[in-house]
Formats: sequence, C-alpha cells, structure tokens
Amino acid sequence: MVIAAIADRITRSVETISDTLTTPFSDPVIRLGVTGLSRAGKTVFITSLVANLMDRGRMPQLRAAANGAIRAAYLQPQPDDTLPRFEYETHLANLTAQDPVWPEGTRQISELRLSLRVQPTGLLSGLSGPRTVHLDIVDYPGEWLLDLGLLDLSFAEWSAAALHRAENRPGGADYLASVSGVQAAEPLDEPQAQALATLFTTHLQAARQAGYSDCTPGRFLLPGDLAGSPVLTFAPLPGENFPRKSLGREFERRFESYKRNVVRPFFKDHFSRIDRQIVLIDVLGAIHAGPKAVEDLRSAMAEILGAFRPGRNAFLSRIFNGRRVEKILFAATKADHLHHAQHPQLTAITEALLRDARDRADFAGAKTAAMSIAALRTTVEETVDHADGPLDVVRGRLLDSGKQAAFYPGALPHDPQHLLASARDGAERWLDQDYQVMRFSPAPLTLRPGDGPPHIRLDKAAEFLIGDKL
Repeated sequence: MVIAAIADRITRSVETISDTLTTPFSDPVIRLGVTGLSRAGKTVFITSLVANLMDRGRMPQLRAAANGAIRAAYLQPQPDDTLPRFEYETHLANLTAQDPVWPEGTRQISELRLSLRVQPTGLLSGLSGPRTVHLDIVDYPGEWLLDLGLLDLSFAEWSAAALHRAENRPGGADYLASVSGVQAAEPLDEPQAQALATLFTTHLQAARQAGYSDCTPGRFLLPGDLAGSPVLTFAPLPGENFPRKSLGREFERRFESYKRNVVRPFFKDHFSRIDRQIVLIDVLGAIHAGPKAVEDLRSAMAEILGAFRPGRNAFLSRIFNGRRVEKILFAATKADHLHHAQHPQLTAITEALLRDARDRADFAGAKTAAMSIAALRTTVEETVDHADGPLDVVRGRLLDSGKQAAFYPGALPHDPQHLLASARDGAERWLDQDYQVMRFSPAPLTLRPGDGPPHIRLDKAAEFLIGDKL
C-alpha cells in the first residue's frame, strides 16, 4: 500500500509538471463525462448545460459567468472524428419549439466541444489576455458503464447472479421456466441459443421498465450495430464445466468475447480519458417503483462508481495508467417534480443512497458532491388548500394528456434511513407513504435575450464540475 501510494504521488507530480510546462503552449481541455441510467435525463442535461453556457443569464452560481470572466462561448468541431456528434441543435429545437417535446434518449456514445473564451480575474487579470478553455462533453449510456462489473466475473458467476436476480423481477419467471428445460451440456443449437437470448433480453427490458437499475449486460438493452451478432447471443445458464461444442461452452465463449471485444474497448478508448464526471440518477423514479428498486439502485451506483478507482483489476490499472477522475457529481434529476421545500430531503436521500459509491470514489482521491437538479424546469410551484391544511405542489403540463395539473408526490422523509432501511430489508412496499411520479411535458418557453432555458441548480452543478478551470 505504501509503495502504491508513493507511486501514485509520483505519477500525479509528473502529470502536474507536464501540465505546467505545456499549458502556456496549448489551450486547456476538460473532458466531462455525462452518464446515468435510463430516463435520468442525460440528453436534456447536456442540451441545457450547453445552451446556458452560451447564454449565461441564468447562471449566477457559476462564478466565471457571474463576474464576466467568460467573454464568449461557441461550438467547435469535436476532436475525435470517429465519434458521432451530440445533436445539440436538434435537441434544443425540440425543447424550445412552440409545442416542445422531449428529445430521444442516449443510445450510443457521442461527443460535443464547447469552447469558452475566458478572461483571467484577480491578480492575473492584468498580466494576460483572454484564453480559450475547451469543454469536451462525452455522452454515454450508463447501462454500458454497469458492464464494468462483468470483467471480474466468470460466466458461471455471472449466470448465478443473473438467475438469482430474475427470481424477483418482471419477466424473470418466464426466462427461468424456459431455461429449466434446457440441457446446457447438449450440442449447440443456434435457434435455441437465439431464443434464449431474446427471452433474456425481454426480461431485462421489463426489469428496466419496472425501475430496476442493474440490468447487465448493458448492450442487450442498447445493442446498436451489434444487434443480432453472436457476441449478444448468450444468456445465463445453471451449471459449469460444460463439454466442448455444447450450448453451455458456447455461451461461456460468447460471454468472454463480450467482455473482450465490447466492454474493454469502451473503457480503454473513452472512459479512461475522462477528467470530470456527472452521474445522473432518477431517484424519484426508483422511490416510486418501491423498496427493491431503491436497493437495486444503491447497488448499481456503487458498482458504477467503483469504475472510477483505478487498480480494481490488472486491466483497469493498465488503461488508467495512474490517472484519476478529479471530480464526480451525483445529481438527483427531476427536482422540478417537487416543491423546493422538499429538495433538501431529496438531496439527503441521494447522499445516503450513494454512500457506498461515494466512499469508493473518495478513496480514489476524487472530490465528490451530491445535489438535486432539474436541467430543464417544467413546472411552477403553488400552495393549494387541502383537508389537512395548505399543501405545497407543483403544476405542469401532463405528457400523456397535455392538460395542466397540480401534483403532490408525497412527503419525503427527513431521515433517509426511513427509506433505505426498508430497501435493505427487501420490503415489498413502503409502509407509511405511497410515492407517486408524474410525467410532465416540457413547458413552452419565452426566453429573454441572453437567457438559457430555465433550470434548477444547473449553475451550481457547472461550478462544481468546471468552475475551477475557468
């Protein structure tokens, strides 16, 4: 441990010296990773962040915007020609149209470069002119990040865990019934293999729809151009030590191929180069889905954040080469679905929910924070009369009907353990509250010149993630 600590300090010192020598001759670059699980709002977050950095009237908690240090912001061609460009203009048009609609969610990795022209302030203001800071935003599905945990598992270990999870999840019973009649030691039958993979994928999709987070392998849910390929045609099976040319041995080979040809290249080529990271979490959605979904989210986020600790295995040690992600923000999204009086409870629940994940990241030397945000505010707050007295609600346009409605999701507890204890105990439902969620449409916007889309604490999030570099 002592030798590892000394080596890490030497690595960081060399990186600092290198940065000091090269910064005068090159523009600094911040690589910001944006991820989260399905429906957490990654696309909306990136779109609103870029729009509000370009028009900074709603960014008072970003110090470089408040004091005028950011003189200009503009989009430039991204540095990596092999990645799709994040479709910022299309997404912004969807959100700001006369009849706005939500953009499609993240289905593949993409990138966008926003360049900020910054004038140094304080003692340095008179010694140097404006400089350019490049913000490279890398958008990728959180489902892919969950696959990191597969690298440490054998096919037998992963199968045992997947079959156990299926026992209590939607669609799991159908898969377990089907696989119970399979003779894994029999010769491979490709139609049977495809049928099992399809049925297992259907189970994963149903589990995700029900609010569960840990639904690996992630590419089964977001296959892209790998759809139908052998590397995605396997499923968990009971047993081990299968004979050659059997179904079980072929599934084991494809599982190892998935790790080698899909998971590792993603981490080597993209994930290992990220400097700052935000992890978006639909905490309210998990609470609505029930105690088991909350516990599954806690476990999944611990696995995700474990990815930010180099040295977890030999593969990660090689690809990180001693580097660290410097800052990690855990953001509970959709804060606009709650009256601001409940935002402290949502933040406290997020911090408690992610305690295991934060401990791992803090151990890696990263600075971490948790907060509640809404990248795009869709509601207004009201207080209405109720039988028990005044009730703080939010009002917005419902996604399904288009009608305006007032909404009260239920009172979040001041002590997060009131939720987490039930989640850890495997309770079927919450004992004292029925938490609700509502799907709101984006509200029509009338923006003043210089203002980006309305939000909640997006400026505070930006200050934490990139403020020190501006």
